[in-house]
Amino acid sequence: MLQSMPIAEARKVLNQLPDRFAAEPEASAFAVTRRGQPVLALMPWSLYQGIVETLEVLGDEAECAALREGIRQIEAGERTVWEAK
Repeated sequence: MLQSMPIAEARKVLNQLPDRFAAEPEASAFAVTRRGQPVLALMPWSLYQGIVETLEVLGDEAECAALREGIRQIEAGERTVWEAK
């Protein structure tokens, strides 16, 4: 669940956030707010990397088509058997 904190609090606890993310896996990201409106997102680096990689895949038409085809095959019960030689 996305937690939020005012920007003033974020300034005070910024150096503690890596430990907080490690201790609270459910704290996947924080919305930093100014006057009650979200202005920044703070998240673990691994989550950021995953988002960037997902956007790269979704931005590549060929990869997206291959992904859709793979999903279609799984839903249709089709599978490829790989045999070790």
